[in-house]
Amino acid sequence: MKHSELSLFKEQGQKITCLTAYDASMAKILDQSGVDAILIGDSLGMVIQGGENTRSVSINDMIYHTSIVSDSSSNALVIADMPFASYDSSDDALENAKSLIDAGARMVKIEGGSEHSDVIKTLISNNINICGHLGLQPQLVIKSDDYRIQGRDESSAQTIFDNALLLESLGVSVLVLECIPSDLAKTISENLTIPTIGIGAGVNCDGQVLVSYDMLGITTGKQPRFVRNFLSNQITISDAVESFVAEVKEGTFPSESESY
Repeated sequence: MKHSELSLFKEQGQKITCLTAYDASMAKILDQSGVDAILIGDSLGMVIQGGENTRSVSINDMIYHTSIVSDSSSNALVIADMPFASYDSSDDALENAKSLIDAGARMVKIEGGSEHSDVIKTLISNNINICGHLGLQPQLVIKSDDYRIQGRDESSAQTIFDNALLLESLGVSVLVLECIPSDLAKTISENLTIPTIGIGAGVNCDGQVLVSYDMLGITTGKQPRFVRNFLSNQITISDAVESFVAEVKEGTFPSESESY
């Protein structure tokens, strides 16, 4: 899939489905089960490496996993996270983003807004497609207690909204909205021409993304309210993924109780 097709989904009112993959086996299942986009998330720092957060993931880790996933994906759009500290400067960002593109990614994801304007302009001018990420930014999280809903008050909600408009104006192709009130996500989605993909941001985003380990019930411990175990009523992982795709497309996931 080309990145431009995501905008067509929004224009046609079709929901976008996205799940994470870090290895060949999972990538093949997602790719063959109709997932529109596969994200090689720096969440691998937690679900694969066992860390407390995503900040220990290196660019070499991301290159390795991106290469594996992209080699096993022929249909879905492959998006790779730019890990913590890999885009502190425009020069570093360009070098690292090119490495991920060379490894097979069609798009890279960057957390944050106006503070990365120069970086985003540099990547866009070098024909690198970008997925933005606003709301909760996992790379700023050090301890599990730092995972909090963002944009609850008027000031922080306005900041997120303004950054969304800015990212679109800079040429970002798609925007992930994480852990924000559903009414804020709805407002942002309605005011952007680029598609939004929500995670803990309500049903009115243009698509949904989950960590595959979460939606398969593999992750241990207490799960956020926006996570649903799609494997619990299915026999195979493929069935669970197809169920996720169907419920997102139909607008039945996430439910109101799975939103903020």
